[in-house]
Parts: sequence; structure tokens; C-alpha cells
Amino acid sequence: MKKLITIFLLTLSLNAFSQDDPADGDGTVPVDGGLSLLLAAGAAYAGQKLYRKGAK
Repeated sequence: MKKLITIFLLTLSLNAFSQDDPADGDGTVPVDGGLSLLLAAGAAYAGQKLYRKGAK
């Protein structure tokens, strides 16, 4: 069990080392593509729910 916890914590700590230096760039994050897909999927799901509710 101790080995499993150690491996889990080491895996989580690796993400901290993979981050960019915040002073290196302008600090902007590109969220357009993923956010657009998420909004489209949410709209499609809501439309399906409303359609099925109206059909009953």
C-alpha cells in the first residue's frame, strides 16, 4: 500500500515540473477550440432533452 501511495504522489508531483515559466511569455491561454466543442456538446444535449420532454 505504501508503494502505491508513493507512486501516486510522485506522479502528481511530475505535473509541477512540466509547467512553463510564467515570466517567459505573455501568459495567454488558448481556450477557443476546447471551449467551443464543450459549448456545442452542451447545446446538443440540452436540445435532445427538450425534444424528448416535448415528445412525451
